[in-house]
Amino acid sequence: MQFRIKLNVPTRKEWTEAVLADFDAFLQDHADCERKASAMALSFVAKYPNRLEIIPELIDTSVEELEHFRDVYEIMQQRGIQLSHEISQDLYMKQLLDICRSGREERFMDRLLLASLVETRGAERFKLVYEALEEGELKDFYHRLWASEARHGEIFVKMALNYFEESHVYDRLEEMKVEEGKILNNLPIRPALH
Repeated sequence: MQFRIKLNVPTRKEWTEAVLADFDAFLQDHADCERKASAMALSFVAKYPNRLEIIPELIDTSVEELEHFRDVYEIMQQRGIQLSHEISQDLYMKQLLDICRSGREERFMDRLLLASLVETRGAERFKLVYEALEEGELKDFYHRLWASEARHGEIFVKMALNYFEESHVYDRLEEMKVEEGKILNNLPIRPALH
């Protein structure tokens, strides 16, 4: 059984160039994304408190994402960058949420798989940032994040397999990967995680 997701569409090199050209803006967006990722993991606990098998891992994931936020914020402080006054709408996430089905069980599965896709995309992009940065603490930080996000991409698939047949999970994941690739290709390139 494979938990690691292979994305259908790779990030274009223009994205990395945009990030490096305005790294301060990327850090602000990155901090926002870590806050949202922590909240997303806890929202599963709030919406599905009867899913006892996954609650401990969701709590751990939320805490880890919050630690990432703290670490990004420390880097921002060192560089004299403020947090954004408000978190702007993330078109990537909005469009992914739009492809989630509406039935309770279907939406639960889709939200878990969406979380896996988002974390996997984040890992791919953190790897690109890591590879593009000069040697130093920032490069080391993004190397650590890359490994962490790759693991998060796997855990949400594992969670889905607690409740749904393997063939249904992987069939739906394939459908969502296709849609994720289309969404990504239609987004403007900007110095943001998505």
